Amino acid sequence: MTSVNAKLLYHYVLTNFFNLCLFPLTALLAGKASKLTANDLYHFYSHLQHNLITVILLFAFTAFGLVLYIVTRPKPVYLVDYSCYLPPPHLKVSVSKAMDIFYQIRKADTSRNVACDDPSSLDFLRKIQERSGLGDETYSPQGLINVPPQKTFAASREETEQVIIGALEKLFENTKVNPREIGILVVNSSMFNPTPSLSAMVVNTFKLRSNIKSFSLGGMGCSAGVIAIDLAKDLLHVHKNTYALVVSTENITQGIYAGENRSMMVSNCLFRVGGAAILLSNKLGDRRRSKYKLCHTVRTHTGADDKSFRCVQQGDDEGGKIGVCLSKDITVVAGTALKKNIATLGPLILPLSEKFLFLVTFIAKKLLKDKIKHCYVPDFKLAIDHFCIHAGGRAVIDVLEKSLGLSPIDVEASRSTLHRFGNTSSSSIWYELAYIEAKGRMKKGNRAWQIALGSGFKCNSAVWVALCNVKASANSPWEHCIDRYPVQIDSDSSKSETHVKNGRT
Repeated sequence: MTSVNAKLLYHYVLTNFFNLCLFPLTALLAGKASKLTANDLYHFYSHLQHNLITVILLFAFTAFGLVLYIVTRPKPVYLVDYSCYLPPPHLKVSVSKAMDIFYQIRKADTSRNVACDDPSSLDFLRKIQERSGLGDETYSPQGLINVPPQKTFAASREETEQVIIGALEKLFENTKVNPREIGILVVNSSMFNPTPSLSAMVVNTFKLRSNIKSFSLGGMGCSAGVIAIDLAKDLLHVHKNTYALVVSTENITQGIYAGENRSMMVSNCLFRVGGAAILLSNKLGDRRRSKYKLCHTVRTHTGADDKSFRCVQQGDDEGGKIGVCLSKDITVVAGTALKKNIATLGPLILPLSEKFLFLVTFIAKKLLKDKIKHCYVPDFKLAIDHFCIHAGGRAVIDVLEKSLGLSPIDVEASRSTLHRFGNTSSSSIWYELAYIEAKGRMKKGNRAWQIALGSGFKCNSAVWVALCNVKASANSPWEHCIDRYPVQIDSDSSKSETHVKNGRT
């Protein structure tokens, strides 16, 4: 307890060092000013008269610098509101129902040379499913629930259209924004990229204007949501007084795997239906009604390393079945990418006290290589109030929780999202932000850090600051179940048993 208090005192003193020095300096200047006489003021006025040109030039340069700063500084980007798609109840799948779907998919694959009920493969799927951290109320697309399952192009299109249109209709309803006011559109979907594009589908469905700047991002994995936000931010800095619409989703029908490669089976157990639509604005008049302001986006790509590039990769298995292979190295690769990302983000958000400690330990490690094995891990909780870690799986959340030195409540939103909705890919960070809002924890001035990890391998971050005490939006995906969370999953049990924690808010 003493060490904690000492660190808090150190943090307070160093962070407020200039303010603490300003008080005695102000008192000193006030004391000097009180001793000035009328004669002193007359001499000062005479001095200015004799150096009038210098005073005018100084004033002109100051005014020019101020105008230049105002004109060239990036305009703020506001998050007006966002909407997370909540599928209809009949698409809910329990753990046992998910196993039935896997069985039916294998059974429908008549080209296979092995029995669809091969006990070793089904046992493997069952163990992964039960230990994944997913609950009994996640959602599957209609095409896979049908018997026999439909993995057709039409079923894939229907799934994605339902998610995107459903999320956008709620967003437009909540914000009262006319779709024709949208000037920028960015849609990301990694697995399903039809022609015409998904962005063209949005333009057609909502009759967006003809001069809209539209983009479709494909193949960029679960971190594409932050990439889309970063792209929209850059475009908003160029195109003034407009709205940017970002849509993040993934297609489960297209990505389901029916083969025997176990590294490709894992994704079947994790990914579920979901999507989010986000409305951004650079209009100063929107600040009052916006929820957040975008502070920073940082993108890190470790694809130059072969192990990182291949740790999440789509391809054919031995039998010619297409699937996404998840390498055993994924947690190590994710940790490495995260370290590089926070090395860039840290100086932007950390207080001076944490920067100083990190610098001292870094220099000490260089000088005393044998005695100091690890650098100081900054306490990000001094700069960040809420963490939205991509719900990629229990193992990924565990690694990031340990790497960042977080407490269970810091990763509560991630674990709850994984349990309730599964891995919804790039949209998972928005379900997590919605969870924090539904719990009533997002206060004015709070900072939220969205951390997204995806194939390539990429780690991307977005930091938002709350402009008000943020309440959950209408039709929040959590409004009917927030009181049942968080849940505690017994990691030592082979069964997916959950126990509700009483008294947590």
